[in-house]
Formats: sequence, structure tokens, C-alpha cells
Amino acid sequence: MEVEYNKRFSGKRRAYRKRGHNVIRSMTGYGRGEVSDGSQRVVVELRSVNHRYTDIFIRLPKSLAALEDRLRQKVGDRVFRGRVEIFVTWEEYGEKERSVKVNLPLAAAYWQALRELQQRLGLAESPRLENLLALPELFAQQEEEVDLEAAWSLLAQAGNKALDELIAMRGTEGGKLVEDIIHRIGRIEHFIERIEGRAPEILNDYRRRLRERITELLGGEAPVDEGRLELEVALFADRSNATEEVVRLESHLRQMRDVLRDEAVVGRKLDFLLQEMNREINTIGSKANDAETARLVVEVKSELEKIREQMQNVE
Repeated sequence: MEVEYNKRFSGKRRAYRKRGHNVIRSMTGYGRGEVSDGSQRVVVELRSVNHRYTDIFIRLPKSLAALEDRLRQKVGDRVFRGRVEIFVTWEEYGEKERSVKVNLPLAAAYWQALRELQQRLGLAESPRLENLLALPELFAQQEEEVDLEAAWSLLAQAGNKALDELIAMRGTEGGKLVEDIIHRIGRIEHFIERIEGRAPEILNDYRRRLRERITELLGGEAPVDEGRLELEVALFADRSNATEEVVRLESHLRQMRDVLRDEAVVGRKLDFLLQEMNREINTIGSKANDAETARLVVEVKSELEKIREQMQNVE
């Protein structure tokens, strides 16, 4: 059986790879971008892993916190599923201009308190400037504010580089996922063909067993009523007929191939198709009155489970 499958379906996998149909992406990847303009340097690192939805976590330097929403939007425009962790490193070169600001209201309050203390304690010596300077929080250093637009220009460039790397890696992994899923689809199609081919044999086996049972019950003393026998066979055929389920299952398999070939963001569509295929194969299994058909149903369900495992990493 495996040799027969390989002969019939390996060509489809090679043709699929040759056409370059690997547009879907994995949710796992890494990217790094670095940009410098001589006065500042920005490094952006992206790591993405599986997640049912889109979850973007950003760690920015405090001085660039105002750019978080813009960075989130940039990543969200190109990553549609998965948890993405973004780490930004920002450095400035050279000395920055600094100024010192005096907290005059606090200084006045301190001085008043010192005068009151001197009077209450009856001290002869009046407060002096050095007494005031020893008190906390009178002075604050102020650095030149960050030029957010200039910083965003570098951050956006570094972010684009990191996104390009991330998406390229996710695309490479996605190509491997596509190839494996296409392989699984081919195996399922093979098993479905075998299930369809079993239908006439199942009816013939049922007719033979029913005839033998009737002959045994009559002791061979009376002929079998062929009309009644065929009626029972027809009723059995109606109960065990899974043509509708097979047709729908084959349709879902074709749709899955089309989605994998033509679209980039496919995770949720594949989830839906897989759910429908499991429903159809379960119905086929419930109608099966044949050991070989039941075994083929188990094979199909096994391949569907392997596809489900792979789809957990599809964007």
C-alpha cells in the first residue's frame, strides 16, 4: 500500500514544490535589525512563537516609550498570528547637554523651616546657605529631550530589517509545513479511494453471508427467495452508504489544497476545514460494516491528527 501511494502521490508533492506554492508561514521565527546614524544606534530583536491569536509584547527604553503604539502597529501590519516579543536597545553617542533646575518653592519652604527651628531653639547663629544646600531634592538635572521623530526614523528602519528576517524565517518554516500537509492530504485521498473501492465488495460479502445464513436456517430444504434477499441487501446498502460523506470529504481536501496554494494567512481556515473533515470521517466510520473500511478510517483519522499538529504552527 505504501509503495502504491508513493508512486501515485509523490509526483504531486514535487509539482507543488516546483510551482513555489509555499506562501504560508510558520508562527516561529527570529529577526534582528540594527541602524545607526552616527549619533545614535537602535537595535530591534523579534522573536515569535505559536499563539492562537496575535499577541505583541514590547520592551522599549523609557525614553522611547511614546513610540510603543507606532511600533506595535508596524509589526501588526505584517504579522497576523502568533506571540511576538520585541526588544529594543537604544544608545546615544557623545555628551548630552544637561542643565540644573532649582526647586525654588522647596528651597523657600526649607529656609522658612530652618528660621523657625533657630527661633524655637533659641540659637544665636542664623541659618546659612550651606545648611540649605545639604537638604535633599533642591536640585534636579535635566537632559536634552529625545527627538522622537528622529528616533522613530531609526527605529522604523531597524524594525523593518528585523521584520524582513522574521518573515523570511517564518516563510521557510511555512514551506516545510506546506510540504508535509500536502503529503498528508495525498495519503488521505489514497485511503478515501480505497474506502470507495470497498463498497461493492462489502455488498457482495453481505449478500454471500446472508445467503449462507438463510440456507443454514432453512436446512437446505427450500430455495432462497432471491427477491427478498436483494431487498435486504438494498436496505443494507442504504444504511451503510457513505457517498455523501466521501464527496464532502474530498471537497474539503481540495479546498485545503487551494488554501495552501493561494493564500498566506490560512491558520483559521485550515482549522475549520479540519474540523469538518473529522466530522465526515467519523460519520463514515459509524456506517462502516467492514473491518478493512474501519481500518482505513483509522488511517485517515491518524493523518488528520498529524495535520492538526502541524497547523498549530501555521500563521
